[in-house]
Amino acid sequence: MATPVNRLRQQVASEVRKRRLIFYTVVFLSFLYLLANIIFGDMGFLKYRELHQKKTSIENDIREINQENEQLRTQIKSLKEDPYHREKHAREDFGLAKPDEYIFKYDR
Repeated sequence: MATPVNRLRQQVASEVRKRRLIFYTVVFLSFLYLLANIIFGDMGFLKYRELHQKKTSIENDIREINQENEQLRTQIKSLKEDPYHREKHAREDFGLAKPDEYIFKYDR
């Protein structure tokens, strides 16, 4: 027969185990929630990677556009300052000719 003191000790030990189990369960669930938030949340790792890829893509687009702008600036400068380029552009793009010149067009 168990004495009342032993029963009391068993009951206290059982309560302590239940409290520990509840505490560890809450800690574990909190950890899972934080981990899921860090990975899948609005400011999580996956969103960071997506935004980083977009940033890289936009930076590449900007670099290409800047190169194209530089080429266009060079063309504009040559058309403004170089009479040879002006004449070439007028002849090739608009089909213009100097007086007393003939233009021959061939169908391909």
